[in-house]
Amino acid sequence: MNVIQQYLSKSRSLLDTIEQQQQAIELAARWFADSILAGRMVHVFGSGHSRIMVEEMWPRYGSFPGFNPIVELSLTFHNLVVGANGQRQAMFLENVPGLADRILRNFDLSDQDTALVISSSGCNVVPIEMAELFQQRGVKVVALITKEHSDQSTSKRADGRKLSDFADLVLDTGAPVGDAMVQIPGLDTPVAPGSTLGGAVLVNCLKAEVARLLTEAGQPPKVLSAGAVVGAERAVELFEAAYDEHAHRLARLYANVGK
Repeated sequence: MNVIQQYLSKSRSLLDTIEQQQQAIELAARWFADSILAGRMVHVFGSGHSRIMVEEMWPRYGSFPGFNPIVELSLTFHNLVVGANGQRQAMFLENVPGLADRILRNFDLSDQDTALVISSSGCNVVPIEMAELFQQRGVKVVALITKEHSDQSTSKRADGRKLSDFADLVLDTGAPVGDAMVQIPGLDTPVAPGSTLGGAVLVNCLKAEVARLLTEAGQPPKVLSAGAVVGAERAVELFEAAYDEHAHRLARLYANVGK
């Protein structure tokens, strides 16, 4: 088996792991749909490369309003790698206690909200504290982690607790310890991570099930759709309507901040 076949084979095993979590995915989607039907939002947070899954949820083609993507550039801006705004600073900041509280200070949370907190290791301080603070405010938390990797990793939090300790439900990307999935002869470190693939599949399973539930409840979502699929005029209508709905939902999260 060559290295390409290795990665493809490992990727198929991720799908098997995700398929085994169907009941958990359905439950999480039910919670998310209930928040959206109540006029509230699902808060989606991830630091580091977990930002990819946040943006996979919303906004992009095939997605719809109801999700609040919380992306802090100081924790996720990796392009420069070194120098100002470099990766060293981002990795430092995602383990600074208290930062999660400063982030959530911007929002008026409700126990009708729900949250999806993403961290492959589940061991960095900011995502752990985000989940903890959500729970303290009565918000149900779904954690998206790589279970095998998290189980064998050490929390950066002083008390040793991990993201899974502050989750009402845990979803597993299925990736291996260390994330990288391909072994190359003569190279002592594996390459080609899998958690992003597993995470993106989980996010889109959730998205599809939420869309089904909203539609069955008589509130079909306004899905960002390509003109090649729905026609140019309809595509523009959907984009404008979806963005307007997002703005109105977000406004509710700011209405009583500080009161």
